[in-house]
Amino acid sequence: MKHIEKILRVNAQPEAQFLLDQVQKNYGFTPNLMSTFANSPATMKAYLTLGDLMSKTSFTSEEQQAVLLAASVENKCDYCVAAHSMMAVKMAGMSPETLNSLVKGESIANSKIDILVRLTKEIVKSRGFASESIVKEFLNVGYKQQHILEVILGVAMKTLSNYTNHLAETEIDEQFR
Repeated sequence: MKHIEKILRVNAQPEAQFLLDQVQKNYGFTPNLMSTFANSPATMKAYLTLGDLMSKTSFTSEEQQAVLLAASVENKCDYCVAAHSMMAVKMAGMSPETLNSLVKGESIANSKIDILVRLTKEIVKSRGFASESIVKEFLNVGYKQQHILEVILGVAMKTLSNYTNHLAETEIDEQFR
């Protein structure tokens, strides 16, 4: 059941209108998720801020998308899986093979991306109580404690959008299909 409706820019609060204008300018369209977030300017601003912070992590663009996709896959959010699949391949240079393995829950040929995805999914699934063995494996491939915190940042960002999409039953935009 849909509990949150998207709203048109003209019906949004002034702060949300400003944010929607920024999104339109940056993306060339207004994603349905943003029209849903427009119900709460504070929530929309939080999501956009988390996205900006995620882009400033020490992860590569591909690693950032791997984290965001892994969290969305684990949270069963079709909207975010579609959106980040497009971004991963077209904007971050992720190979279609890596994307397909990630989305299907299969082992990824790139061992560093594979452990990043597995840690992200475990953090989501265990509510942050990742096993010692997976954390050690993550650190042993060259990631640092900083990266663990940056995975948590990505999980926080996706929790906000994934849960919103569940409650809003957000329709996937044509641009993400």
